[in-house]
Amino acid sequence: MPPAIDLIPGHDLDDDVASASLATRLYETLRRRIILGEFAQGTRLPEQRLADELAVSRIPLREALSHLANDGLIETTHRRSAIVSSWTTSTVHDLFDARLALETSAATRAAARVSGVAALEEALRRSVVEMEAGDELGFAEANVRFHQALVAAAGNPLMDGLMRTVSSRMVWLFYLTAHRDHEVACREHSSIVSAIKQGNSRLAETLVYAHIEIGREPSLESMRAILLP
Repeated sequence: MPPAIDLIPGHDLDDDVASASLATRLYETLRRRIILGEFAQGTRLPEQRLADELAVSRIPLREALSHLANDGLIETTHRRSAIVSSWTTSTVHDLFDARLALETSAATRAAARVSGVAALEEALRRSVVEMEAGDELGFAEANVRFHQALVAAAGNPLMDGLMRTVSSRMVWLFYLTAHRDHEVACREHSSIVSAIKQGNSRLAETLVYAHIEIGREPSLESMRAILLP
């Protein structure tokens, strides 16, 4: 059983600051366990059982569960419970379609503005570090940070918000398909950065579209064993 979440020393659990901090840590703990498969798809997560297991009150736990639901990692029920979301062929396609719509537009805007290059290069550097360390979850997280930086480079706060709603699902999918060639992904990311630095909007859009779309069928194939009808 995982260790209980430590409370902040010197603060009461009902304190607003402590509760918010605890909710964040609960969210991060549960998010990680879902992505790593410690909570399998379709697993029911009763609120009281989770509170007892993690030795926390239900108030910050509910906040954490609400955040996970917004991320699409769980589905909440009316019985103070949640269910870990399941991947289907449709949900995989939905994620790829959403990314195509969002990221190709962001790439066009980023190149037109020649913006966000430093953040993209740092995210790419971090991806290489995680790849060389053999940390699959770390690479998935760094990979997604690159795509978040790409959308941020568009300079559109609404697009940033939309990206946040799919980012955790992207990390989850990237982790589930971790056997794919990370070096290829990094090279493609490098080409995207170069196109943005050159201010070539058409090339940036094309490279991003190809980068995303090429991964669709391999991702579906590698997830075939766990996809629900």
